Amino acid sequence: MGNLRTTLLAALLVVGTIAFATGGVAAAGEVGAIATEPTASAGIATQAIDADCEFPLERTDARGETIELADEPEAVVALYPGDAQLAYQIGAEDRVVGMPVGPYTDDLEAGDRTDITEDDGVTPVAEEIVALDPDVVLAANVALADEELVDQLEDAGIPVYVLDTATSIDDVRENVEATGELTGECGGAEEAIGRMDDRLAVIEDALTDEERPLAYYVSDDQGTTPGTETFQHEVLTTAGLENVAERADIEGWQEISAEVVVDEDPEWIVYPDWTDEPPIAESIEETTAYQEGNVVAVDDDAMSQPAPGIVDVIVHLVETVHPDVYAEIEGDLESIDEVDSTDDGETDGDGTFAIPGFGAAAAVIALLSFVAVRTRSD
Repeated sequence: MGNLRTTLLAALLVVGTIAFATGGVAAAGEVGAIATEPTASAGIATQAIDADCEFPLERTDARGETIELADEPEAVVALYPGDAQLAYQIGAEDRVVGMPVGPYTDDLEAGDRTDITEDDGVTPVAEEIVALDPDVVLAANVALADEELVDQLEDAGIPVYVLDTATSIDDVRENVEATGELTGECGGAEEAIGRMDDRLAVIEDALTDEERPLAYYVSDDQGTTPGTETFQHEVLTTAGLENVAERADIEGWQEISAEVVVDEDPEWIVYPDWTDEPPIAESIEETTAYQEGNVVAVDDDAMSQPAPGIVDVIVHLVETVHPDVYAEIEGDLESIDEVDSTDDGETDGDGTFAIPGFGAAAAVIALLSFVAVRTRSD
């Protein structure tokens, strides 16, 4: 499972890079863009949402295609699990008539919504979507790897909006805003972004003068790790850590050798909770992090998806790595959660976002054969 998830994440970044390089994006700063403001190590970038929920609506997607919606949509299809996540987290779930239903959306209440996949919770079926006759289809950037599917939907007269690849927290905000506009839920999008920014501002201020221990995020037993130009890298740095992958000049998702990790001697090892123990090479057990028991598991689904719930991962890392800082800000974070937990459908009862299963990267059809090779036999 870990190799599958990591490979698909890498595929997501590759798709975005290809789209940008081949002119498939209207302008620089869309697909594959990184935050234009400093991140946590020098100040978190926040931006005001400028959503437009007036119809008719025109909006340009990641392909540079202008999508036109004459009226506020009543029926929306979320093409991939991550798209369903975005719709649910801004309160647009009542408009969703079709979505992937399976292991990657277990935390969402699918109800009587149509499963638009090949019974795997991953692979979209054009005929299922066309039969629903939705007003708009939300499609993660990996849809660029399956042009035939998108063409089939558009040939049937269904608008398909392809979201930008999120490689930073700013990109997450932009996709939340886009989802709000396209579903007529601008208010919910504003609330989601506001809550993100409120929590991040508290964390940034508290970590200003703190030392940033070196951390190694290991996602699978191949040593695959997120470098710069990934939102996972920004999650680590925003939580007050230094990413060993950045020291190794890694961009995107790449494998890092155990020798490099041992030489850098990280103080913390971070890993996804699909496994009970960090999937590290034996030699890495000699690092300070492992010897001192400084290992921390994070929610694999949340860390895999660019959505507002990634802030929960950041909070968890701060609590673990900087416990004294967390003790000082816990009350402030709880106050923010308590306010937002009173909103309609935005949070769980404890004030935290509900994080659904692994997101859009799971649908890279063109790379499924490669994924099968990389997936562990068990």
